[in-house]
Amino acid sequence: MRKLLYSLLTVAVFCSSMCFSTSCKDEETYAEMKDKEKKAINRFLKENDLIGPIKKIDESTFYDQGSTTNVDENEFVLFNESGIYMQIVRKGEGKTMAEFASEQPTKTTSKVILCRFMEYDIENSDTTLTNYYSSAIVDKFLCTYKEQSRAYTGSFTEGYMKQRYSSNVPTSWLKPLDYIKLTRYAGRQAQVRLIVPHSSGTTNAANYVLPHYYEITYELGK
Repeated sequence: MRKLLYSLLTVAVFCSSMCFSTSCKDEETYAEMKDKEKKAINRFLKENDLIGPIKKIDESTFYDQGSTTNVDENEFVLFNESGIYMQIVRKGEGKTMAEFASEQPTKTTSKVILCRFMEYDIENSDTTLTNYYSSAIVDKFLCTYKEQSRAYTGSFTEGYMKQRYSSNVPTSWLKPLDYIKLTRYAGRQAQVRLIVPHSSGTTNAANYVLPHYYEITYELGK
């Protein structure tokens, strides 16, 4: 009887040890997840099924080019501080948020912005969200710009991004507003492509350390 109890106890301890070991292996550290994210972004830059290999340029080159990227060469500018990559497909027509703000006595402006977008999970190579195929649905957010601090804030009021994540507009979606112009005229809207690390993405991306690729058009709302 003692031998049987000893055998059962040994098996139980072994199983518990194995489960603990497996659990430890399954739990990635934050540093490991960030390293995995970095490798996924680098792979995407070299090869992807969406837009092909990407040519990275630095910020000084971007500004020397008049804050533009060469779409024919598939250029993306890397903003070192945030880790965001951006390609301006079309700058758009109309005015920038800074120009709207300069016209106000308070040097602050708030505008409704309408977006068509596609969100792509870089690590899992999958489109996770888009409103391209819903003509009646457009993602809408209220954006405020203060000239003194050159700061943007944004809050989604309608659309899939608010439904799926939260009303908070990711900082990556606000970054292009320094360089694009806003208009209501169809066919003249600004369009950008973004590669976004988790720290500049949605709350879900931040929680799971997931990088995303976005294609977004910006239209001035009413």
